[in-house]
Amino acid sequence: MNLSNIAVQLYTLRDYCKTEADLEQSLKKVADIGYQAVQVSGIGPIAPEKVKELADAAGLRICATHVGLDSLLHDFDNTVQKHKLWNCKYVGLGSLPDENRTSAEGYSSFAKTATEIGRKLQEHGLQFIYHNHQFEYQKFEGRTGMDILQQETDSTAVGFELDTYWVHVGGVNPVDAIHQVKGRMGVVHLKDLEIVDYQQVFAEIGEGNLNFKAIIEACREIGVEWYVVEQDVCRRDPFESLAISFRNLQPFL
Repeated sequence: MNLSNIAVQLYTLRDYCKTEADLEQSLKKVADIGYQAVQVSGIGPIAPEKVKELADAAGLRICATHVGLDSLLHDFDNTVQKHKLWNCKYVGLGSLPDENRTSAEGYSSFAKTATEIGRKLQEHGLQFIYHNHQFEYQKFEGRTGMDILQQETDSTAVGFELDTYWVHVGGVNPVDAIHQVKGRMGVVHLKDLEIVDYQQVFAEIGEGNLNFKAIIEACREIGVEWYVVEQDVCRRDPFESLAISFRNLQPFL
């Protein structure tokens, strides 16, 4: 991990990225903290050209995205064009449809769809990546949903974007999960977990209980390209949360 490949997942700032003016100010604040890249997700209906213009003006690269499955299935050409405009290789899907989550057959069906999408994106020099939550770790006849996705997708066409928080909530050691996707993960989501009043809550990197020294080492070992900081819910100003996470990652550079 280097300073230049630590990014912010804009979903963290979704309430501050609804308009062009909001996005402009948010990107400037992200850059002022010291980040050099962002993942585009959760922003308002802003033209791709404007997003690129504002990111460039702030000196930020767009390293990855989250897009809707409908965009990949029914608006494929425009999705490709947008990523090309942004010089963004990684096309992320934040979750699979509800109807695919309740059975092994559902996961297998989605694995086929993901492979088809991934192969089409490959033809344009892009990489499909799948972002997990905790529900992928439910077992179906001895295999988790994540096992099925890893085993039944084309390993060259479908990558993974593991989320350290959700992997842990799913009952799996993030370090073990990272090694399981060796060769298939160019982007990781760094997210910490803290216990407050008997409840698990999202926390700034280094302020919770996850072992980020071991997590970063594992990511280095498998060749992760982008380390993306995300915090779904912040208990303080989200820009302050991002600054804390950035500061706490410095010892790992």
